Amino acid sequence: MSQSPSLPGGLSAPSGAKSSGPLGHLPEGKGVRGSSGVKSVALGQHPERNVIRLQVKQTPLLSGLDVESLLELEAMLTVVDCPKGEYLLHQGVRDMEHYFIVVGLLKRVVANLEAKEMILRFADEREMETSYAAWCLGTPTPYSIVSMTKCRVAKLPMPQWVDFLQRRPQVREAFERYVMNLMSEIMAHTITLHLLDAPGRVHRFKRKHPEMFNRIPQKELAAYLNLSAETLSRLKQRGKI
Repeated sequence: MSQSPSLPGGLSAPSGAKSSGPLGHLPEGKGVRGSSGVKSVALGQHPERNVIRLQVKQTPLLSGLDVESLLELEAMLTVVDCPKGEYLLHQGVRDMEHYFIVVGLLKRVVANLEAKEMILRFADEREMETSYAAWCLGTPTPYSIVSMTKCRVAKLPMPQWVDFLQRRPQVREAFERYVMNLMSEIMAHTITLHLLDAPGRVHRFKRKHPEMFNRIPQKELAAYLNLSAETLSRLKQRGKI
């Protein structure tokens, strides 16, 4: 009998578990597709493969991998170059992948049935995007992953990524801590939207993500901070941020 995949922290996923999100997600089957429609190329066949290999290796999680493990991982990766606004992962699907960000910015977005959206996080180079928790629970993806700028990512199917982790307990433990930290940061951000005023939200973001502050389009940053673009612009003009 196959063992149920475990959640971060080693918890087993109950059979028939249901997922939920901050705004609720699309019913199962309503997602368009699990991965981007943009053409992907196997890393080993990509004309810039040597540079991309070096960029992927800069991901902190992979820093301690031995050469054999890195080669195994690289053999499973495909590279996607996508324009701004491309959906790498759609909300409400079960066909999942794991992403290493090589160039550009991604955003994680959740939407309800009325198409009201909330940006949960941004991620840039040397970071990862994943729907690992949903895969472990056996539930549809509770959010979408979208390119916010022109992007390049290296990706692999979630089952292959999980199998890779299962055979390397230390890497798996570090990755699950990473996933839990992301969940914690998203929760903290959601709370601060209610507790902090507009300048306070901006200052918190600048303090926690100084490297991204000037890279994120103002409209996207305003949406993440639950502000209007006009309010964010006014705060900048008045020197309050």
